[in-house]
Amino acid sequence: MRIVFVNRFYAPDHSATSQQLTDLAVALVAGGMEVRVVTSRLRYDSPGSLLPSRETLDGVCVYRVRTSAFGRAALVGRAIDYASFYVAAAMQLLALLRRGDVVVALTDPPLISIPVGWVGWVRGATRMNWLHDIFPEVAAELGMTVARGVSGRALTWLRNSSLRRAVMNVVLGTWMRERVAAMGVAPRNIAVIPNWADGAAIRPVPRDANPLRAEWGLDSRFVVGYSGNMGRAHEFRTIVDAAAALQAERDIVFLFIGGGAQKGLIAAAAAKRGLANLLFKPYQSRDRLAQSLGAADVHLVTLRPELEGLIVPSKFYGIAAAARPAIFIGDAEGEIGAEIRATDCGRCVRQGDVEGLVATIRAIRDSVELRERMGHNARRIFNDRYDKPIAIESWRALLCAVGEGRVG
Repeated sequence: MRIVFVNRFYAPDHSATSQQLTDLAVALVAGGMEVRVVTSRLRYDSPGSLLPSRETLDGVCVYRVRTSAFGRAALVGRAIDYASFYVAAAMQLLALLRRGDVVVALTDPPLISIPVGWVGWVRGATRMNWLHDIFPEVAAELGMTVARGVSGRALTWLRNSSLRRAVMNVVLGTWMRERVAAMGVAPRNIAVIPNWADGAAIRPVPRDANPLRAEWGLDSRFVVGYSGNMGRAHEFRTIVDAAAALQAERDIVFLFIGGGAQKGLIAAAAAKRGLANLLFKPYQSRDRLAQSLGAADVHLVTLRPELEGLIVPSKFYGIAAAARPAIFIGDAEGEIGAEIRATDCGRCVRQGDVEGLVATIRAIRDSVELRERMGHNARRIFNDRYDKPIAIESWRALLCAVGEGRVG
């Protein structure tokens, strides 16, 4: 059995779907499976840096197709990049796929399951989807007109068809499973496998022994961290307003690590209000994740409530691996909020509740016992549910069952 994954980014790119796919593909090859990846030559945050058109990385044969490279700055340019990848990836799959292959479409770019499903059907491959988010619903909730009205209904119909015809759709959580089931996908064709972090690489680092705290001038300050993509699905006004309310408390600093569509807006809002308690750092390499995640005393995770079941913030798993508590800003009954409340590994605050966020930050700052208990609980549930080997084994078992015709 040969597995062919399709996603716009792959190693050495550092984007979330790229890292998850790379972990899985390398582990499957190490376990004896034959794996191919069809991807682009681009990097997530550097579209001008082209990667080799074909290479083998850790036993994974990577086919990189040529696409436009407008990047993420403008929606029109991004749409052209998406469209060019649809065409180029479909052409590569037509040449690559053979009967008996299992082809797995991820969700970058959105709706890639549609052309992948068509080519898979033509070539007689078994079709699967790995849903990291659900479009066009996400786009509609974020106000994009193309995802609404007649065009939105047409895209939804095509997407639903691609999911219903797949032998299996892997989703990230129970809320997402319910969303997909509501599209008419049979429950037997939906599997829940959460995303993960590498618990061997991300170990708890004591704050006083963390070199990044000294390097970044954090020293003994209480650090409220945000690590990862600062995208449109995440709400930051509550955080910036809380930073403004806490500006006089010089021992508290807000540390943003990463990038994304809203990073510039956050920095501009902070500058306009004269906030000196926000610090920005770029994405860190994977070998520094334990230190960068451990640099914060508590981490923030946000998701707009209307996007529950459409997106699951994967940054939570790295935070838990680092044994740090999390403050979730969003729906406390949602996927991550419910997990945090049930396991006492952090706290939940409603979007817009600035006073609640300020009080929560102060409470965690003022109690070493509280944050150590929540951090311990976070690592414990990570070991039980979200460590990389657990997810890899779930994927291996599912792919074997699909390849042998035991599911679907």
